[in-house]
Amino acid sequence: MEVKSAEFVMSNSAVDKCPNQPLPEYAFIGRSNVGKSSLINMLVQRKSLAKTSGRPGKTQLINHFVINKNWFLVDLPGYGYARVSKKSKKTFQKFITEYFEKRKQLVLAFVLVDIRHEPQPIDLEFMAYLGNQQIPFHIIFTKADKLKPKACLLAVEKYREKMLEFWEEMPQHFVTSSAHSTGREELLQYIAQLNEDFHQD
Repeated sequence: MEVKSAEFVMSNSAVDKCPNQPLPEYAFIGRSNVGKSSLINMLVQRKSLAKTSGRPGKTQLINHFVINKNWFLVDLPGYGYARVSKKSKKTFQKFITEYFEKRKQLVLAFVLVDIRHEPQPIDLEFMAYLGNQQIPFHIIFTKADKLKPKACLLAVEKYREKMLEFWEEMPQHFVTSSAHSTGREELLQYIAQLNEDFHQD
């Protein structure tokens, strides 16, 4: 897929105020310092479509971007950032869960995981929540440039072993690096295929 246009549409904290066009939608979510904004900017090849920050927890709303005028990329607040107040966390949690449980246009959630770390309970719990709600999701491993290729393979394998303790199979996954555009073509091609299926239904 060639990204010809990528435009910011809106930010809000209420699911019923999200765009109501019948376009397929893909949500990107992960822990606050996982490199989500960098990944989004790499995918659309725009330096500052999503705001990157040295301060985790910057995304605090549901952000909609329309890509090629035919699908939505949704940037959701990160979870698990300690410096956000308990009250803010509760608010985020409420509209994130409402988004996942009510958003009919949602085709798939991409859960971002830093490939350098052991499987984290907070990520596994969030995936369990998606599974319980029957919300389809795939994993995107980020920051692959920080490890050697063999170490990346081992990290994914370790994740697979952990996931198989709770799941029948490892969800589909992509290994990416925003710095080197690794995984970009594969991810966009996959979304293009899902978009085709969506429009045929």
